[in-house]
Amino acid sequence: MYIKMKDSEQQPAKVPAVVSRLQEMMAHFGLNANSMTKQLGYAATSKLYGILQGSAPSFGTLTDILEQWPEVSTDWLVLGKGPMLRGGATDAAAPVLMQQVRGDKVVVVTVDDKGKENTVFVPIPAQAGYSLQHNEAVYFQHLDNYRLPGFERGEYRAFEVAGDSMEPTINHRDVVVCSRVDELRFVEPGEVYVVVTPESVMLKRIKTRVRSTDTEVTLYSDNPHRLPYGMETRDIVELWRVRGYVSSYIPSAPDVTVERLWEVIEALGFDKGEIRRHLMENGPSSAPNAQN
Repeated sequence: MYIKMKDSEQQPAKVPAVVSRLQEMMAHFGLNANSMTKQLGYAATSKLYGILQGSAPSFGTLTDILEQWPEVSTDWLVLGKGPMLRGGATDAAAPVLMQQVRGDKVVVVTVDDKGKENTVFVPIPAQAGYSLQHNEAVYFQHLDNYRLPGFERGEYRAFEVAGDSMEPTINHRDVVVCSRVDELRFVEPGEVYVVVTPESVMLKRIKTRVRSTDTEVTLYSDNPHRLPYGMETRDIVELWRVRGYVSSYIPSAPDVTVERLWEVIEALGFDKGEIRRHLMENGPSSAPNAQN
């Protein structure tokens, strides 16, 4: 005997899992049938309304969605595997290590799944190893890689800053984003550079042009209490020009007390330049063996 259930007793139709994930994705991006239809370039909303009501999307619709929102994982949307968005720990493509010729050196770089170079981040704890292993593929496997806005094209490296030698321009724990300098003769006078030697990774300003015949370069700190010092050019194994930096330090309002102090010093007849020179000449050295 067949007994028809009342409408209130009938079991609801099972919604395909892919539909549930698509609805979750729409909620994540704040989409509805109308806005999604416009972004996909469809003429009518009927297709998406049908999906929201439980109809499984066609292969073509899924392809359109994945092309419009490339950050959504294909494995997640179609198969339900991994996180929704690309870049999750189980879905991100591991960076590929490559060797390329830069100037007269063969260097290690990392690229993403599209062949574009990543910005490798070298934090303070890793910098001791960087001095000796800056060209070792095994070392780079343990460093994080990023794609930074404004630094998408070219080879960039990010270094966490240690010490106060470049204050007040750049502070301790700031992150400088740099481009490689293949030869010392390409140094732009007055710019800030990350100088890598077999013993250290330093952030310094180079004020003068360096010729190919020069055997020494003078490195300067922006901190007036740190003295400049000379370094033999043969000791520089890598040089990176600072192109920008990331900082969590928010400058406060101008220090009126310091400005007033300089006014008093000038009123007393002292030369401001002489006082600055005195501070620099009697300040501690900023050489690598000094504490920063």
